[in-house]
Amino acid sequence: MKVLTRAWQRSGALITGAAVGFVGVGLCATPVAAHTPVWTVTCSEVTVDLTAYNDDVTNTVTITVDGKDLLPAKEFGREFHETLKLPEHKTEVPVRLVVKAGDGDGFSRDETKSSPVCETTPPAETTPPAETPEPSGTPEPSETTPGTEPPSSEPPAPSTSAPAPGDLAETGGSSATPVIAGAAVVAVLAGGGILVVTRRRRAADRG
Repeated sequence: MKVLTRAWQRSGALITGAAVGFVGVGLCATPVAAHTPVWTVTCSEVTVDLTAYNDDVTNTVTITVDGKDLLPAKEFGREFHETLKLPEHKTEVPVRLVVKAGDGDGFSRDETKSSPVCETTPPAETTPPAETPEPSGTPEPSETTPGTEPPSSEPPAPSTSAPAPGDLAETGGSSATPVIAGAAVVAVLAGGGILVVTRRRRAADRG
């Protein structure tokens, strides 16, 4: 009876130990599977997603580009999500992610990825518009028949010559006309006076 009791006690102890060991392994394995660092790098940005970390401890994340801090050490709890713009670069540059978990170095990460150069599309070449000749301010001379002169575009100049003195007499506008008329009147009056005197003398001779 005592031998049977001891055998059962030994079996119970083994079962209990195995169960404790299994639980211990499960507890240790759970944090390892829970810490999930995911991050991607492109030519222009870096995206970091850290999930299922222990929020009872202090965790930190750091990002550097070509040895320069892009994200200085920053504390986080259970999760961390961030997208950062990378500086412009003409050659491929290394991007480093450092995650320090507060619950053990086994959950920390130190990884490096490369950021390629962004491809740029060259500007399309444009053909300048053809230049049109400007109209000339002076028209081109037209072709003329040999031996003939082209008509002048200038109006004829007005005549500045004065009329001859004789022309005025023909039109009644001469300056000698009043003098001639006065002499004729005087001649008529003189003739009339001579006629009267002659008649008086003849009458006196008869009487």
